[in-house]
Amino acid sequence: MVVLNRIYTRTGDKGDTALSDGSRVPKSDPRVEAYGTVDELNATLGLARLHATGDLAAMIAVIQNDLFDLGADLSRPNMDADDQAGYPVLRIVATQTERLESEIDAMNARLQPLRSFILPGGSALASHLHLCRTVARRAERRATELAAGGDANPEALRYLNRLSDWLFVAGRIANDDGAADILWVPGASR
Repeated sequence: MVVLNRIYTRTGDKGDTALSDGSRVPKSDPRVEAYGTVDELNATLGLARLHATGDLAAMIAVIQNDLFDLGADLSRPNMDADDQAGYPVLRIVATQTERLESEIDAMNARLQPLRSFILPGGSALASHLHLCRTVARRAERRATELAAGGDANPEALRYLNRLSDWLFVAGRIANDDGAADILWVPGASR
C-alpha cells in the first residue's frame, strides 16, 4: 500500500507533471486534460452520491472506483509497452463496460419510453446526475482526442460512452422513475 505523507512535492511548480510511466509532460497536455476531466467527473459524482440511497448509491460508489481505474489508464501512455512495465498496468476492461450496460438495461426496464427530449433537472439527485453526464461527455471528448493520436485504450472510450448513457438513465430513475422528468417543449418561450 502506498502511504501519502506529503501532499506537495514541488515537482510541478514550473507547469509540468509526471504521468504514471514516469515521463513528464506539460499540465496542459491532452492526456492530463483527459484524466483531469475524469477526476472532475468523479468529484461531481461524489456530490450526486450525497443525494442517492440504496442500489443507486451503491452503483455510484462502484463507478467512482472505476473512475480512478480510468484515470490510471489514461495517465499511462504507450499501451504497447504495458508488458514491459514490470508490474500489472491498470486498464479499463470490457467487464466494467458490460456491467454498466447490464445496469442500464435493468434501470431502463423500469421506465416508460421517452416521447420527448427531457431537460436536466427535477430532483436534486437527477440534477446532479445530468451534470455528471455532461462532464462524462467532455471526458469522452478528451479521451477521443488521445485515441485520435493512437494512444488510448479503446475500452476506456467505450466505458465513457456507456457511462454517459448510464448517467442519463439514472437521472430518469432519480426523477421518480421518469414520472418527474421535465419535458422539453419546443418553442415554448415564443
